[in-house]
Amino acid sequence: MSIACEFDYAKPATLKAALGMLAGPVRGGAAPLAGGTDLVAWLRDGAVSPGLLVDLKGLAELRGIRLKANKLWLGANATFAEILESPLVRRHAPILAEAAGLVASVGVRNRATVGGNICSAVPCCDSGPALLVYAAAIHVATRQGTKTIAANKWFLGPRRTALAKGGIVAGISIPIGRHAGAFAKLKRYRGEDLAQASVAVRVDARGIWRVAYGSVAPTPIRGPKVERLLRGGKTPPADLRRQAAALAQTEVAPITDIRGSLDYRRLMVGVMLDRAVRLAAARLAGRGPDYGLNILEEDAP
Repeated sequence: MSIACEFDYAKPATLKAALGMLAGPVRGGAAPLAGGTDLVAWLRDGAVSPGLLVDLKGLAELRGIRLKANKLWLGANATFAEILESPLVRRHAPILAEAAGLVASVGVRNRATVGGNICSAVPCCDSGPALLVYAAAIHVATRQGTKTIAANKWFLGPRRTALAKGGIVAGISIPIGRHAGAFAKLKRYRGEDLAQASVAVRVDARGIWRVAYGSVAPTPIRGPKVERLLRGGKTPPADLRRQAAALAQTEVAPITDIRGSLDYRRLMVGVMLDRAVRLAAARLAGRGPDYGLNILEEDAP
C-alpha cells in the first residue's frame, strides 16, 4: 500500500508532550494517530496530508476502562476488542458492548479505538448512536486544561467534531443506572462492512426511552419524536411499536450511495427500531437474550 504524502512521525511519552506537538507550528499540520484504521486509509487515498503524525498509543493517560465518580470511564485508546471483552462495559453499558461486537472484523476491533472512532466522525461510526443514547460525555485535554463536551454536541458534520485544533480526547464517561437496550446494524453482507443504517435504543426502569440512528444523516443523531412517543411505557404494545417505526422513518435523512438507496435505508430504520424496542423491553423485564444478538438475523422475543 502506497502513501500519497510524506510526513514526520513522533511518539511522545506524555500527554503534555503530545499536546505540544499537536499545537505546534507544523507545515501541513499535525494529526493524532491512535488505532489508525481510518487515518491510514485517508493517507493512502490522499484525503489528508499532515506534515506530522503524533502517535498516541503509548500514552498511559488515554488507556483503561474503570469506574470513576459513579460513571463508567473509557480511556480514548480503549479498543473495541477491549470494550467488547470488558466485564464493566458489559454490566454498565451493554449497548456499547453490543455495538462493539459489530465493528468490522476481529483484526480491526483489535486496533480501532473508541476515541479515534468518534474523532473520525463519519456518519456510520458504530459507537456514535450507542454513546448518544447513553448521554455520554467526551473529555478533552488541551494545553489550557480539560473540558467536557456532551455527546449530542460532539458531532458537527461528516468528519467534523467539536474538538478544537490541538486538543486530544482523553476519555469518555457514561452515567451508570439500571437500564436495557439494543443495537442494530444493517450491512450488505456478513463480515467486515460499514453500516447502511444503525439504530440504538435504551430504556430505563422509569420507562424513559432514548433512541439514536447512524448512517442515515450527516452525523449520528437522536430520535426525539420516537422518544416522546414511547415515554412512560416499559413494554410498548405492537400498535405503539408500529407507530414508532413509522415515526422513526420521518426522523432520518438518508442518502443513496454505493451501500444502499435512500428508500431502503429509511424503510429498514423502521424495521430495526421495532425490533430493537421489542428486544430492549424484553431485556429490561429479564426475559430477553444476552447482548451480542444480531437482531436482523435472529428476531427478538
